[in-house]
Amino acid sequence: QVQLVESGGGLVQAGGSLRLSCAASGGIRNVMAWFRQAPGKERDFVARIRWSGGSTYYSDSVKGRVTISRDNAKNTVYLQMNSLKPEDTAVYYCAATTAIYATRPVDFGSWGQGTQVTVSS
Repeated sequence: QVQLVESGGGLVQAGGSLRLSCAASGGIRNVMAWFRQAPGKERDFVARIRWSGGSTYYSDSVKGRVTISRDNAKNTVYLQMNSLKPEDTAVYYCAATTAIYATRPVDFGSWGQGTQVTVSS
């Protein structure tokens, strides 16, 4: 299993930016992804990236405002979020899987502890 540690969450005003980080170690992690979950709501896919090649895929809700990237040397995945909206408020989770095209939580076997992102209006 991959060990994942997220960081970078916090409180920002609408229109602001945050960069989340996910430090990974151990296991096989062909694909890394970010999910988010607001209180009382389901865990939703945000973005994914392949370690090899760096191809990315985004949910429609964040496309154009979010960029996922990775630093192979640092074994770290980033989620740069711009033009944040109050509806972006959630706990953001980093996840890893061997499945290249996975976008569902059930497809990911390794999860971080989550980092809180709060966007005020």
